[in-house]
Amino acid sequence: MDPKHLQLNLWTPSISFSSSSFDHKHHLPSSPSNLNVTKGHHQEFLHLDLTLGPPPDPSSNPNRNPAVAAPTGPRARANPFQKLKGGKSETITAPYPWATARRARVHDLNYLQSNNIRTINGQVECKVCQTVYTIEYDIEEKLKGIKDFVLGNRWRMNDRAPKCWMYPRLDNCKTCGSSLKPVIGKKRDINWLFLVLGQMLGCCKLSDLKYFCKHTKNHRTGAKNRLLYIAYIELCKQLYPHGPFHL
Repeated sequence: MDPKHLQLNLWTPSISFSSSSFDHKHHLPSSPSNLNVTKGHHQEFLHLDLTLGPPPDPSSNPNRNPAVAAPTGPRARANPFQKLKGGKSETITAPYPWATARRARVHDLNYLQSNNIRTINGQVECKVCQTVYTIEYDIEEKLKGIKDFVLGNRWRMNDRAPKCWMYPRLDNCKTCGSSLKPVIGKKRDINWLFLVLGQMLGCCKLSDLKYFCKHTKNHRTGAKNRLLYIAYIELCKQLYPHGPFHL
């Protein structure tokens, strides 16, 4: 017998049913005896012809695309510290005497003292009457309060800014009594030292904090309280490059 040609003969009985085998009232068979199988049944054969052809040729598959190769390994993660776009540089003209020529960076305390920079100033604006004021801060006096607060509470912050940083207490306008918010312009011109000494970094937008984290090589993903905490600690590190905030 040809191994590629297989012939099967299957016998099946022919069964007929009587029309009286169903109860017209309930549409169900009344009893098994109503099932009448004809005595003179004859044998019927089903002829199945199974032919085994040759195996398919892989080269004949029209959907096969050899140019698309399966991945050989896990995809590399994107670098969180992206380079600047074309035409931009990390170095800029220092916007303030206490700021460096690098984006989002200030001079350390030793540099400020050696260059006789004892005070700094910045602008605030009334939220209602839009009157602009210039406020001056003593660097050492303000830094002492921030340093004591961070070192005394950092262990309980859980890398998140506390509410007093998220919702800073603002001074009142002398004209109408409304709150004074810091003037924040272009990101490259933000007065970071003025904001941290006045504990007003919480007035920054999330995009401002992401800008700061990007140019200080910190991760800039997360909620605002996370990025705000990073900004405070990073500025403290810039002012005290030899400790005690490098933990």
